[in-house]
Amino acid sequence: MIELLAGLGRTLGFSFAAGINLYATVAILGLASRYGWVSLPEQYRVFDSDLIIGVAVTLYVVEFFADKIPWVDSIWDAIHTAIRPIGGAVIAVQTLGDASPAMETLVGLMGGTLAASTHFTKAGTRAVANASPEPFTNWILSFAEDVFVVSLGFIALKYPWLATIIVLVALVLMVMFAAWIFRAVKRRWRRPAVA
Repeated sequence: MIELLAGLGRTLGFSFAAGINLYATVAILGLASRYGWVSLPEQYRVFDSDLIIGVAVTLYVVEFFADKIPWVDSIWDAIHTAIRPIGGAVIAVQTLGDASPAMETLVGLMGGTLAASTHFTKAGTRAVANASPEPFTNWILSFAEDVFVVSLGFIALKYPWLATIIVLVALVLMVMFAAWIFRAVKRRWRRPAVA
């Protein structure tokens, strides 16, 4: 039961992080498996490949810089609208281990949905920040995302139960934020036009 909860916490944490920065997430998984940062189940060895680690680290460096440039980050996010959710689903299925096809499908859907929710939240927040005339908001958001993804990755490895709590709290906050945005837009459209 404890191993099942640990697996769930890791899957939730890594799928959630993949929607923000897929390449950092895959690099953390690969390096953790390669260097034995924590004791991981056998299925994590799929990330322990020179090719996977090399590509993930290279693309993370590209994303690190692309994410700091206003509007380039939005183009990068648009390109990754399909890539991040698919990556989140693949991570979820790979970290599951041996399971029935039905369970793999359910976990893949969960991982993809989590990654999609964080991707769209990130992309929307960045688009709003890009409307600001100064670049500092964009840089602050980008560095905060980098720190969050790396931190969540290490927490998911070492303390999966804490990763589960962080993901659940973040999901509640995202839903509250989305509801607030929806109400604000609705109020904006209800206002009568000024003659």
